[in-house]
Amino acid sequence: MQRRRPSVIPLSFRPRLIDSLKDYDQARFAKDFAAGLTVAVVALPLAMAFAIASGLKPEAGIFTAIIAGFLISALGGSRVQIGGPAGAFIVIVYGIVQQYGVSNLIIATAMSGVLLFLMGLFKLGSLVRFIPVAVIIGFTNGIAVLIALSQVKDFLGLRIPKMPGDFFGILGALWDHLHTLNPWALGVALVSLAIIIGWQRWLPALGPRVQFSGKLSSVPGSIVALVLATLVVGVFKLPVETIGSKFGGIPAALPAFALPEFTWESARFLLMPTITLALLGAIESLLCARVADGMIGDRHDPNQELMAQGVANFVTPFFGGMPATGTIARTVTNVKSGASSPIAGIVHALALLLVILVAAPLAGSIPLATLAAILMFVAWNMGEWREFVHLKNYRVPYRVTLLAVFFLTVVFDLTVAVEFGIFAACVTFIYRISSLSRSERLTVADHPQLAGRDGLQAWRLYGALFFGATKLLEEREDQLPPQVLVLDLKNVIYIDSTGAEALENLLATCRKQDVRLIVSGLMNQPLDIARRTGLLAKLAQRSASDVQPDVAHAIDAAVAGLPPLPGDAAEMGYSGA
Repeated sequence: MQRRRPSVIPLSFRPRLIDSLKDYDQARFAKDFAAGLTVAVVALPLAMAFAIASGLKPEAGIFTAIIAGFLISALGGSRVQIGGPAGAFIVIVYGIVQQYGVSNLIIATAMSGVLLFLMGLFKLGSLVRFIPVAVIIGFTNGIAVLIALSQVKDFLGLRIPKMPGDFFGILGALWDHLHTLNPWALGVALVSLAIIIGWQRWLPALGPRVQFSGKLSSVPGSIVALVLATLVVGVFKLPVETIGSKFGGIPAALPAFALPEFTWESARFLLMPTITLALLGAIESLLCARVADGMIGDRHDPNQELMAQGVANFVTPFFGGMPATGTIARTVTNVKSGASSPIAGIVHALALLLVILVAAPLAGSIPLATLAAILMFVAWNMGEWREFVHLKNYRVPYRVTLLAVFFLTVVFDLTVAVEFGIFAACVTFIYRISSLSRSERLTVADHPQLAGRDGLQAWRLYGALFFGATKLLEEREDQLPPQVLVLDLKNVIYIDSTGAEALENLLATCRKQDVRLIVSGLMNQPLDIARRTGLLAKLAQRSASDVQPDVAHAIDAAVAGLPPLPGDAAEMGYSGA
């Protein structure tokens, strides 16, 4: 006899790059190459700014953009998604660094990579879409506020030796050191922010009055501000803090592979930060991929994308990087620049590598005030502030969930905020579904056979018969008719184990009080759960006619089992079996 092999989950690992290279030609490569260079220009200041805001050295962001950006594009499930450090991670990474140190950040990031890969392997990519919109908007806006708040120090040029990680600590530190404000740094930050905001908005409006205005507007405003501010600070020797004065510059080479010190003691405390990094990375990357799908008319593979994110987050931290995910701003730039395949993302990573190898010494002169202005602009664009104005159009549970997640993210912790948001959304969903489940009594107008039958009641149930709606059966159990109870479950779309148990309790109560229970209309999932729990067999134990295909047959069966009414011309002999 041949032994059956144990069933295993088929590993479906097929990067989108493989399919994108079919019929790939020189014209497409030219577009991808140009798009990749454009994205690299956008990614360079953002990568450094995200790393500094996270409590790391600026090269950590660049290394992440190079290594993770390459891996996510080469192995991902989207044709145009760009991976790298993201603003959403700033709050989490900063907290881990402050509380556990950089070595434990490496461990947490690598473990989150394992979780992300397993999520993709077990085909959980679609489950991320079940996180409510109110929760996503709440923590996104909360993170945007925290990013902006964390940049006030460099924006104002305040001299704060070590910034706290909590909301009230940050406010206290800023207030206590407000007297150290550097007017030169504030001026550089304000001018940089004005350039960033005005470059893409005002330059195209000039139109034909300014030669090459169209081409100039394609250059990111962050790069223009970065170059001009660096030149001004360097030429006039302005007394502002730069990357070189604070971090000693950026090394002109990628770091070597290094393993951190690993202990189970530290790993135990890193469980929740690891889960938070994995969930946040999954949400950000898949939301970004969906935005890209809408722009190019494609559909990404969410499970392949998660596995690529997992590989990138497992490898990158051992080379001096930080957590990575899909980035909306760089992905949108990639699409608008004409990218058609993951080659553009690979070119973006290689271009950043070239910058590191050739121009790293120049980065030491970049003022931190300009990077703070760039992150202020990122935080503003990251938040969906109009949703606060539109709250009046939604119901109270949606408002409470969004505002609670927002305030918990800002004041307490992102993990607590997301946990509360999902819990609140679940409670709200259960309440709404239970309120949609209802029952109505059928009358003579519905079925003339009920005329004169005071001992017979027929009820029709709607919705889902689950643990939040068992009160419908409890009400029938408390108000049983003298002779027969007919339940029409045709409009019940779902019954869980608690609902099946409630039906069994109703059946037991009916038999104790010598009341006949006839059930009709069981279809699809309710019929399946009735069979598997043994409820169907118990219902038909007294008589096969106690289970009917529809309510008309059920009422006929009920009437046939009752004595004829006085004055009936003939007995109703139809049993409905």
